[in-house]
Amino acid sequence: MIAYPDALALLLDAIRPLESESLPLADAARRFLAADLHSPMALPSFDNAAMDGYAVRADGKTLPAGASFAVAAMQAAGDAADAYPQADACEIATGARMPEGFDTVVPVERSERRDGQVRFPVEERAGQNVRRAGSDIATGELALARGRRIDTAATMLLAALGVAHVDVVRRPRVAVIATGSELNATGPLPPGGIHDSNGPFLEACFAHWGADMLTRVRVPDVGDDFAHAVGDAIAARADLIVTTGAVSAGRFDFVPAALASLGARELFHKVAIRPGKPLLATRFDGGPIVLALPGNPMAVAVGYRFFVAPVLRAMAGLSPERPTRVRMSAPLIGREGLNHFALGRLEHDAEGRQTAHAADAQASFRILPFATSNTWLSAADGHAQHADAWPLDPVDAA
Repeated sequence: MIAYPDALALLLDAIRPLESESLPLADAARRFLAADLHSPMALPSFDNAAMDGYAVRADGKTLPAGASFAVAAMQAAGDAADAYPQADACEIATGARMPEGFDTVVPVERSERRDGQVRFPVEERAGQNVRRAGSDIATGELALARGRRIDTAATMLLAALGVAHVDVVRRPRVAVIATGSELNATGPLPPGGIHDSNGPFLEACFAHWGADMLTRVRVPDVGDDFAHAVGDAIAARADLIVTTGAVSAGRFDFVPAALASLGARELFHKVAIRPGKPLLATRFDGGPIVLALPGNPMAVAVGYRFFVAPVLRAMAGLSPERPTRVRMSAPLIGREGLNHFALGRLEHDAEGRQTAHAADAQASFRILPFATSNTWLSAADGHAQHADAWPLDPVDAA
């Protein structure tokens, strides 16, 4: 049985980053940048007024109380005029280009206007209320680094920079195969039947990550349906196949033998973790990685979070995730020699210190603690006073 860090290292060593493709910005949401993106222009691209008021030529000097100027023009946002050579003051709107030689904006509420003149009752600081060209980002400056997910903030920045297309990592192609003759869709259940929760869970996970879901199927514990499903996924050029159930050592645990008969090369089988110890990782030469997870719901959740998610990160060219070290409110109890994964909540005590609380009554078949937790916790110590905390969803990881 292999240790978790060694299993993960073997798995990631078998991953190669996916190719890139160029997409319109509108189609690139939630994708990962394939290369550093440097700003093609400055933001702002010109000096502009930070508020409505009057632009004046202060020449770097404080405007004394009672200073008065003739108002020569009105400069609105979008106006093309860039110079008023004979004027010392002009009315200006927020976002409007600062005319040539004008360097200060006095807010309209701190001004008095009469008969074409504007007077400033109080002293005003030179250079105030002007947004300088390039003060947000300069031309050629790194705007977004390789591996950055294009979220809403990135979309705003890229749109402001006029970026029409971006080079992104293509979406991983994924297939999910849930094994078990007892599995059923929603609706009335036959005797001995259960609703399939693993398949919908994994489909939701991959959709949230931004993967290309090729197929999700359920197959019984007998017959050749599993082999056909794997063959279909390979034919569809899947990068990753995730299966659930039938991976341990019982009579109906056919997945290891079936994958071997199809030509998959084993990377490891059985990991020193709880839950999820029977997990199997294989690879088809020139084809997909297969992660065969045990069937219990929390074993599937652990398998996705701590094996599938690192694979997805590696395919996107991202660096390994780094957890946060946290203090436990009570020791996290596990078996010596196993890396223990638990659900819990991150909270703050009366002094404002962050502490972690493991969820009560956790078991591999119990789903409710998953739905009421806000973090994963992991520890290799059997009686851990501190643990590593991981975001519940890997999409939220740094």
